[in-house]
Amino acid sequence: MTALETAQERLNLYYEAERRVLMGQSYTIGDRQLTRANLAEIRRAIDALKDEIEQLLGHSRGFSRRVVFMD
Repeated sequence: MTALETAQERLNLYYEAERRVLMGQSYTIGDRQLTRANLAEIRRAIDALKDEIEQLLGHSRGFSRRVVFMD
């Protein structure tokens, strides 16, 4: 499994965890069953994984600037 596939799989798991937390249920990541969750931590992990995937794809989610010199 490539790094990109691994990151995408983890992102999908975190999206599922977020969905379950929002529904008020417990969630599972890998072999861990969690009943109390910190939604902020899940969302931070989602953001970090999205950034990682963008880097692996060679994209940047940050702002880009174009400088135009005029004389």
